[in-house]
Amino acid sequence: METGSRLYEWFNSRVDLENILKFMKKKTVPYHRHSLWYYIGGMCLYLFIIQVITGILLLLYYKPTAEAAFESVQYIMTEVPFGWLIRSIHSYAANLFIGFVFIHMFSVFLMKGYRKPRELTWVSGVFLLFLAMAFGFSGYLLPWNQLAYLATNVGTNFAVMVPFIGQWLLEFLRGGPEVTGATLTRFFGFHVAVLPGICTVFLAGHLILVQRHGMSVPVSIEKEIRSGKAKRLEIPFFPNFLYRDALGWTLALGLIILLSTLFPWELGEKADILKPAPPHVRPEWFFVFMYQTLKYVPKALGVFGFAVAAMVWIILPFFDTKSNRGEYNRLFTIIGVAALLYVIVFTVIGYVAPGE
Repeated sequence: METGSRLYEWFNSRVDLENILKFMKKKTVPYHRHSLWYYIGGMCLYLFIIQVITGILLLLYYKPTAEAAFESVQYIMTEVPFGWLIRSIHSYAANLFIGFVFIHMFSVFLMKGYRKPRELTWVSGVFLLFLAMAFGFSGYLLPWNQLAYLATNVGTNFAVMVPFIGQWLLEFLRGGPEVTGATLTRFFGFHVAVLPGICTVFLAGHLILVQRHGMSVPVSIEKEIRSGKAKRLEIPFFPNFLYRDALGWTLALGLIILLSTLFPWELGEKADILKPAPPHVRPEWFFVFMYQTLKYVPKALGVFGFAVAAMVWIILPFFDTKSNRGEYNRLFTIIGVAALLYVIVFTVIGYVAPGE
């Protein structure tokens, strides 16, 4: 007991633990019928941390060359103790991470959590979604298996459609005109150095803004509070909210380990550049709605449309003046729900009818 007190005093004198604990005890979280959505952001952060930890462990054995990448992953899965489990956790957590970031973004949108003064919180969050998708895209190629090679070939082809710089962008991503070992090395650099560096900046800014402004209360709840139909309720962040967060994290980790144990992530066969592509090759699930759209419209028009949609989505808080005044903007909600349904429907179509 005395040793614990001395250790606490040692840390307290250097990092001011008492003020940190005071801040945690003072911090509160709004409590209402939509409070469940507040836990999604913490889940995203938790899954990202799992990605970092498992990624570092995989990095100890991975070799980012066309000659050795596949074999190094095979070695991890067959020779390294629990290597198969770590790789499976990394893969399942990656997909769950991107899925939860999508859920978090749309839940914030539907609750109008982007309204003044949280515009920059929204902007940083949207960029974090784009970075999450870039992580998924760059990491998909690293095992250097046939499916990843073909999907990367399909995905990078769309770079050509960017006006003026399309060909340059394609060769920049691939490290040349074709998907080769140079592409693998380049994607490895993006995945473990460039994207983590950029993500750290945006994540730090996002968390600082969340701490600065707190969690928003939905417009509908604010109206009820102003009219006297409901009371403004809050719960302490520590321990109430944090304990519930931790429960969700534990369940998520249990689910990931269960999936990894029962259905280990497959490696497939090594990439063969000369092997013909099978029919219906598609990118990862979070790009399928884009890929499917480009089957029905001119590709240049589709790429331009998605670029415009992304820009509008980023600056959304700055022209939703109605929500900023504390009024419910039904039109924007309809547009957002339509966008969500579009993503879901075209993703399902991409898997059910990939040949159309």
